[in-house]
Amino acid sequence: QVQLVESGGGLVQAGGSLRLSCAASGRTFSRYAMGWFRQAPGKEREFVGRISGSGGRTSYADSVKGRFTISRDNGKNTVSMQMNSLKPEDTAVYYCAADPYNSGSYEYWGQGTQVTVSS
Repeated sequence: QVQLVESGGGLVQAGGSLRLSCAASGRTFSRYAMGWFRQAPGKEREFVGRISGSGGRTSYADSVKGRFTISRDNGKNTVSMQMNSLKPEDTAVYYCAADPYNSGSYEYWGQGTQVTVSS
């Protein structure tokens, strides 16, 4: 069982930055690919980005590419997402998720953290 807890959300003006963190339980954290997703009001949850277990590979949705950066610290069982040049359309609840088998299927989810970008 893996427990994930996000933090770092808040209210920021357009053009600003936020850094989200996700703390994970479990001894085998470094084996899990980790993903970030978001869900805006009235919209479906969407993929934001992903990082491999080693941290050597990342991928991003086109909507955030060049603005968001995902990193991880396997020694601290944390994954982070630096969000720069935020736009009002980035407003959403952000979730981290774990893909323990590197199958593309995310088995464990955090409770989410709210990010609000004002114009």
